[in-house]
Amino acid sequence: MTAPLEVTESAATAPPEAALAGVSRKAIQGRSLGQIAWMRLKRDKVAMAGGVVVVFLVVVAVFAPLIIKWWGYPYDEFHYDLVDDSTGLPLHGWGGMSWDHWFGVEPINGRDLFSRVVYGAQFSLLIAFLATLVSVVIGVVMGVIAGYFGGWVDTAISRLMDIFLAFPLLLFAIALVGVMPNDAFGLSGNSLRVGVIVFIIGFFGWPYIGRIIRGQVLSLREREFIDAARSLGARRPYILFRELLPNLMAPILVYSTLLIPTNILFEAALSFLGVGIQRPVPSWGDMLQDAAKWYQTDTQYMLPSGLAIFITVFAFNLFGDGLRDALDPRAR
Repeated sequence: MTAPLEVTESAATAPPEAALAGVSRKAIQGRSLGQIAWMRLKRDKVAMAGGVVVVFLVVVAVFAPLIIKWWGYPYDEFHYDLVDDSTGLPLHGWGGMSWDHWFGVEPINGRDLFSRVVYGAQFSLLIAFLATLVSVVIGVVMGVIAGYFGGWVDTAISRLMDIFLAFPLLLFAIALVGVMPNDAFGLSGNSLRVGVIVFIIGFFGWPYIGRIIRGQVLSLREREFIDAARSLGARRPYILFRELLPNLMAPILVYSTLLIPTNILFEAALSFLGVGIQRPVPSWGDMLQDAAKWYQTDTQYMLPSGLAIFITVFAFNLFGDGLRDALDPRAR
């Protein structure tokens, strides 16, 4: 009897003679769904490029103080010697760009734009991630309950989703943040503003993911493995958290990556309208609002904050699209 061949390939790539002679156990290499999704994601170069940019932005936001200490200046430090006293414009061309000030300086006060863009990433990403977390948690819980239990529970939650979707969120955010006191709930200043903005965006944004999860649960609850769990006497909490929830991870991850850039834009819009992070702490939207006054005489002033928002949102969208394709077994 011929001994089985020792091959290192998987069963799908093993040579025909190995299959005929009998492939040993070492040749069979099973892959989990996560490994398959990672292999598909690695093949998507555009999505991987977006993921690299996202990781880079997160690292920049986390280590902003160290980056500014080594390569920048304090974000609230004035440099009047770098601007023209009569016009208020930077003395050097291209908005005052130089080896010391990579992105140039602000008109009038000469603050370093590189430092302000880097620090602005902290609050933009922090608010976006926390608001997305709140929306996902509430949306997943409500969507699973509505889809699994059905009946009047589904009707009540669906009508609640419709009410939240019809709510004028931007106007409500402007009104609430505008009349917010300086101290509340043990918080003050920008800490309180961050908490309120996260609550507004997250609490009123959950119906979008709630509808997606509800539709997925309506399909999954009729599958054979759910019927098998019921026939074996599994209780509802076990079915919800051990059977349904693991099969919902793919849409949750995909929608989360696509919801983060939306929240970044919403926070930038609030800051642009003057109801976001308080000055002198920098924010991308607030920097754009200041730059709008100078677009005719100092066009470069708009570029750092505008490109920061554009690149961040674009990178998250590219990565989210690639992640969706990688986790979809029907996609080629």
